[in-house]
Amino acid sequence: MRLKAVRSLREMTRILNTDFRIRKLCLIKDNQRGYTRSVMSRFSKKVGQNNLNRIIDQKVIKLLKNQQSREVDVVLDASFIKAWSTRHPTDNQIGFSDAQARVGRSGRSYALGYKMHLSIGHKTMLPLSSVFASANQNEKKHSLTLLKKAKEILKHCKAKVRSVVADSQYSDSKLRCAVERATIPYPANHSKGVEGLLRVDRKFRTYGSLEDKLEYHKRPPIEAVNSFLKTQFSMANNKVRGLSQVTFYALCSILCLVLNREAAQRIGRYEKAVSPTYFNT
Repeated sequence: MRLKAVRSLREMTRILNTDFRIRKLCLIKDNQRGYTRSVMSRFSKKVGQNNLNRIIDQKVIKLLKNQQSREVDVVLDASFIKAWSTRHPTDNQIGFSDAQARVGRSGRSYALGYKMHLSIGHKTMLPLSSVFASANQNEKKHSLTLLKKAKEILKHCKAKVRSVVADSQYSDSKLRCAVERATIPYPANHSKGVEGLLRVDRKFRTYGSLEDKLEYHKRPPIEAVNSFLKTQFSMANNKVRGLSQVTFYALCSILCLVLNREAAQRIGRYEKAVSPTYFNT
């Protein structure tokens, strides 16, 4: 459903009765009826967030072991997921049909939804950890959780975090103290008048030492990953309500991203690891 941008289970049931390629992937015989909407709905509930997270972690660990990386630059970022709801008529900050959705920053404006807080490896572009929360929660609140989960994944691969790269929303003394090197711009209201601090203005121009600038320019891969998840793996087509359902929906998109990397590695086409359209045609 994520790879083919199928928006609903009802639409998926129709496809399972007509598309022979997908029927073959789902092990449905020629004379057998496709899975019903209720069967697919129960399946997603039985799998759950925890099991889906474990599947993703196991595949990421396997891929990282094949990469044989010993030091990893971890990049953090948050991505907005629009809620499938309108704002409540009496409370403008919460959702009407989705009571757990909250109004938060979406780019340069504000909207109703959730946020996916994600960490990836700079070179591999593999997701190391993720946290999902309402859109009104600040990035600092989940930064240490993201880093802790990323360290646990890398520990299984006998690797360690070399540095952390993030935008100014993650500027927090606790996060800076948790790693040997943290390349995070300081907000404009922090340490005014201090020379040499890394800063980024509204036009995304960087100021600071050349070394900090080069480190900060490792952020683009996570922007690409967020774009892949939204455009190629249907994370932007959210049609579910509630934090747990939105989390499961987004984790399926993350799993597609990991499977894309795994498929490229298995066929020896490593350059296709960052090409979502290659396996989706």
